[in-house]
Amino acid sequence: MMDWPILSWLIWLPCAGAIVVLLAGNARPRLARWLSLLFSVATFGLSLVMLAVYWVAPSGFQMQENLHWIPGINTSYHLGVDGISVALVVLTAVIHILVVGGAWQVIKVKVHQYMAAVLVLDGLLIGVFCAMDALLFYLFFEAILIPMFFLIGVWGGERRVYATLKFFIYTFFGSIFFLIGILYMYHRAGTFDLQTLQNFPFTFKEQTWLFFSFVIAFAIKTPMVPVHTWLPDAHVEAPTGGSVILAAIMLKVGTYGFLRFPLLITPDASQHFAWLIIVLSLIAIIYIGYVAMVQPDMKKLVAYSSIAHMGFVTLGLFIVYMLARQLNDPGMAQLGVQGAVVQMVSHGFVSGALFTCIGVMYDRLHTHEISVFGGLAKVMPWFGAFWILFAMANTGLPGTSGFVGEFMVIMSAFKASPWIALFAAYSLIISAGYTLYLVRRIIWGTAPTPKAAAMPHLNAREGWVLTGFALAVLAIGVYPWPLMHLMDSSVAQIVTHLMTSKIG
Repeated sequence: MMDWPILSWLIWLPCAGAIVVLLAGNARPRLARWLSLLFSVATFGLSLVMLAVYWVAPSGFQMQENLHWIPGINTSYHLGVDGISVALVVLTAVIHILVVGGAWQVIKVKVHQYMAAVLVLDGLLIGVFCAMDALLFYLFFEAILIPMFFLIGVWGGERRVYATLKFFIYTFFGSIFFLIGILYMYHRAGTFDLQTLQNFPFTFKEQTWLFFSFVIAFAIKTPMVPVHTWLPDAHVEAPTGGSVILAAIMLKVGTYGFLRFPLLITPDASQHFAWLIIVLSLIAIIYIGYVAMVQPDMKKLVAYSSIAHMGFVTLGLFIVYMLARQLNDPGMAQLGVQGAVVQMVSHGFVSGALFTCIGVMYDRLHTHEISVFGGLAKVMPWFGAFWILFAMANTGLPGTSGFVGEFMVIMSAFKASPWIALFAAYSLIISAGYTLYLVRRIIWGTAPTPKAAAMPHLNAREGWVLTGFALAVLAIGVYPWPLMHLMDSSVAQIVTHLMTSKIG
């Protein structure tokens, strides 16, 4: 237990900042913006302190805080981070600074409430990645629905009520099964502590029921086929900042949940049903790519693209069983898990950048329709350069972050089965198809309307926000070693744990 509870500060500082921003009131939007930026930067600064304190060499969780919470049911306020958690916490802190900057002049109604909701989301999402108690994880997991509900429902588009209710009903439905699974584990093990539950000898039958209770919840949150239909509607109606947080961070909560619960608590059932997740992942990678091709709305196109790219994450997480247990190749298994996590971080920056670019165009013409735009290479040359960079990262171009994670997953998949690797690699062609179609329609050609031809250049605020995304995309693409080294020991420990059967 640390003398200075840095993880608690990371969680509760932005939440406290939300209260301060609310006190600024609706009459002082400028003050609300500056306060929200101050607290976001302070949270990012704390995440860098956490990164500096984190010791890469040893495995296991560090900076742990363990306080009695509800002694009557043996649950505690237990926090800790490993290399994977650290990477996702830093990602969360960075994205929220860019979201605040992106919304600076865009949100004009109830600015203090919007910024407060963004800050609360910042803290709660960090809480998900730090929780080491199943009940605490569940509370953070559920609580993130509330500020996102308001972001879409208050500042969203014309069909925001429909999109908000669909988003809430889908995710809350999955959470019911998750809660049942948590309560059953407590009934059997007498604790909510995740490390204890990961070592508890559940029978294969128990693991099977627990596995599906977890999969339903996290498949919806990721989202996976066929429970993905809430995501395009939520993205289309959400404000730009809501779309960025949803794609860049909230989808990672689902894949992070897969990593912490079914993979480690139910390893035998996960091995037995890994084929199901692999098949669903390949369907998402290929079929959803074709769905993205025919979308006339650029927000929907990028939303479907996100579903396809998250398929690489779940593929990398569950291909590990074929590598570790059937082929006894822990090295390639580690590569698959690392590739999945790198893809999570990369997708956070790439999808966040694409939705920010769409927001820049929407602020000028107030539409997402692809047919309205064209010729932006002449109208907004710097914006065109940013758009092409992020589009190429979305296709997995070498030198960008999009290439690294997908390449690692395909490599590990090839060792497990060349056919799986072939289907996964084929998706790169599909991704290039719909992304280059989008680039051609928006960047090249001539503007179809006088308004599109007269769109103003990027302003300084927009330029800085897109530069932040670009630096992250290029840094991971050119030199991914620091990110991979950060989680080396944590991934090795996970693979070692899941190679051992709980049922002998």
